[in-house]
Amino acid sequence: MTKQPGKVVATNRKARHEYHLEATLEAGLVLTGTEVKALRAGAASLADGWVSFDGGEAFLEGVHIPEYVQGTWTNHTPRRKRKLLLHKDEIRRWAAKTNEAGLTVVPLQLYFEGGRAKVLIALARGKREWDKRQALRARQDNLEAQRAMRSRTFR
Repeated sequence: MTKQPGKVVATNRKARHEYHLEATLEAGLVLTGTEVKALRAGAASLADGWVSFDGGEAFLEGVHIPEYVQGTWTNHTPRRKRKLLLHKDEIRRWAAKTNEAGLTVVPLQLYFEGGRAKVLIALARGKREWDKRQALRARQDNLEAQRAMRSRTFR
């Protein structure tokens, strides 16, 4: 049973195309006030994001949260490193897995749950070019089959 997130701010559709997702995990984010306000306005991009592990901590990097429009000199930097809130054993386990060849951690969704910003991260293995083409072809075939079945049932 998967948990349904609250208000979804951003989704990384590119990650599902570029990677085979092996495991997912929900993490909290350490944010500044203007970052939270910008997220509540519904602006963020996860397309170039990744998770790095350093000194027993996990950081979300490459995620773009634009500056808050009504922010003053206290506004945040759009692409800064943001700390992830995870248990130490989860950090150790996922850091060890990323040391394996071909595995990385990418963000999938950024959302609010219970008033707190959360990010859904996934342990991912990069797809080869033929894997991507095969996945696109299977998706297109499935859509065509659904269209054909829909047109048959309504006549």
